[in-house]
Amino acid sequence: MTTNPSAELLDNLLTATGQTTAVREEVRVWSMSGVERVAFADGSTAIFKYAKKPFDSEDQALRLARTLGVPVPQVHASAVLDGWLGMLLEDLGPSAREADDLDGVAAAVVLHGTRTAPPLPVLDQEQLRTLPARALEHLGRLRKADRWQDANDVEDALDRIAQAAEARSAGAALEPFGWVHSEFHPTSLHIGERGWRLLDFARAFTGPGLLDLASWHGTIDPPHPVRLRAFLEQYVTAGGTPDALARRGGLTAEHWALGWHRMWAVEWFMEQSIRWINDPATDPAYIKAVRRHLTDVLHLLEI
Repeated sequence: MTTNPSAELLDNLLTATGQTTAVREEVRVWSMSGVERVAFADGSTAIFKYAKKPFDSEDQALRLARTLGVPVPQVHASAVLDGWLGMLLEDLGPSAREADDLDGVAAAVVLHGTRTAPPLPVLDQEQLRTLPARALEHLGRLRKADRWQDANDVEDALDRIAQAAEARSAGAALEPFGWVHSEFHPTSLHIGERGWRLLDFARAFTGPGLLDLASWHGTIDPPHPVRLRAFLEQYVTAGGTPDALARRGGLTAEHWALGWHRMWAVEWFMEQSIRWINDPATDPAYIKAVRRHLTDVLHLLEI
């Protein structure tokens, strides 16, 4: 386990911005990333964000988004050290209020209307279709490491989804297809005195924008297709493409979006479990989340 080099990263960033000292105050810290507010001697502040692979190219995504006109916090400086990214970002200050559904659709319309850019990874129909197969590969690696031994139901579900994936992934390239934020939740939208800014671009990619709309209400509660349908309709009313409501893969837009968003989450959880976190102590929590999501996927994608 590499120790977190945040102190050294911050030193590098202070040098790059001509600051000498800073007082650090934690905002939110977990094993793979951290967000702090730093106060400088002159009374100004900035946000110090650091993260390890695979979250180590967020500075590029933020700079790209800003260049293309998406309202995001400005990157003052960034540096990479031992597989960790550190950034000094514009401090947006306290939120004026929490983001609501209308804020969400307004932000999604702007993001999805932005031209796509080559540096972002791509999740097209072919990539979507292979998600269950990739999850099965992660499962194979976990079992080789004597983990996830009692997860035959996970394997069975992934096999069934893999067989249906060709048909069910159809329509992935329908509009909105382009920038996908991929951590699109009310907490990623900062509503301040001077308008809104979109945060947390660490896993942005080019793909079906419906995955963003499906992620807005989170994955803690059971999926709610009726609620998502209303959100999609608000999105179209706010200027989003009418194709957001089109059927795809033989399913309604809302079932397709919720089903594939949860399949995307399953593959990510399993990769995290074997590759990025790789801590057997976390297995029970990951297996529980994966089982719950796979039950939803089978139901939503009508498999």
